[in-house]
Amino acid sequence: MVGHRPLGQRAAVLGHTHRGGPWTDFQQTVIKGALRGFLMGTVAAIAIAILIDRSAFLTRGLLPIGNFVAALPIVGIAPILVSWFGFDWHSKAAVVVVMVFFPILVNTVQGLRETDRLSRDLMRTYAAGYGQTLLKLRLPAAMPFIFNGLKIAATLALIGAIVAEYFGSPTRGMGFRISTGVGALAIDLVWAEIALAALAGTAFYGFVAWIEKRVTFWHPSQRG
Repeated sequence: MVGHRPLGQRAAVLGHTHRGGPWTDFQQTVIKGALRGFLMGTVAAIAIAILIDRSAFLTRGLLPIGNFVAALPIVGIAPILVSWFGFDWHSKAAVVVVMVFFPILVNTVQGLRETDRLSRDLMRTYAAGYGQTLLKLRLPAAMPFIFNGLKIAATLALIGAIVAEYFGSPTRGMGFRISTGVGALAIDLVWAEIALAALAGTAFYGFVAWIEKRVTFWHPSQRG
């Protein structure tokens, strides 16, 4: 009886896969969890970076908090966020936000500080305010740094969404499928999900790099 148990589990897992399919897993993990969390984390990180750039007080206050959040182990915060936001994609997106926030924040803050004093003084002679200087000089100059953070975050987003599904998920998603497949000894299913995750992560990173080439075409790193 014990020997037949993995076969029953395997049949159950394969049955769920047949009803859901790879596209359902892709939607749940990549589109709903990873992509939405990536976008929310990006917007939040860039907005906070601009606030930090505006205030020395916030620089001293928020960057240490960002360091603290970045040091939190994902296996520790994922169950907490799942209990707060539920088992659907919202908790996975929250985990992704936590993972991608700090790399984008640090790179954006550093990029905003890269413009030289001569360029900033020139903008002031044209009576440009902070908003005009930010949009026309400092953000464009910071783009190589911002995209460095985005490329790091692109690799972390999918990892965060998959790991979060280990701690609670509806009966779909790559992380759910991998964990149940391992338990049911459905190794072919596990490898299929791993391959799908690898392809999705590579495509996501490539898409960010493709946008970078078109936005920062003027930068020396994009020449040649």
